[in-house]
Amino acid sequence: MENEKNCIHLTDFAFQKICNEEFGINRGVYNEIDNWFFNKGLVDILERRREILNFIQFNAANHRQKVRFGSGGLRQKLLDYYDNVAI
Repeated sequence: MENEKNCIHLTDFAFQKICNEEFGINRGVYNEIDNWFFNKGLVDILERRREILNFIQFNAANHRQKVRFGSGGLRQKLLDYYDNVAI
């Protein structure tokens, strides 16, 4: 993601729009990811956004690919990421 350090400071709408444009993460999926990390204890928005970007890039093979989770796949990908990479 271009200029990743600065994009985490954008408004929620603008940050989610970048996630959608670059990785195909729609608003509903973004909200689920954001909520999941919040519930895992990442209450600081900047830390959470960094982790969201790391999670999305972890699931995008070339870091520019559209990310697809499939039916019920998002939760499993979040669990895999959290168990193997996160925080």
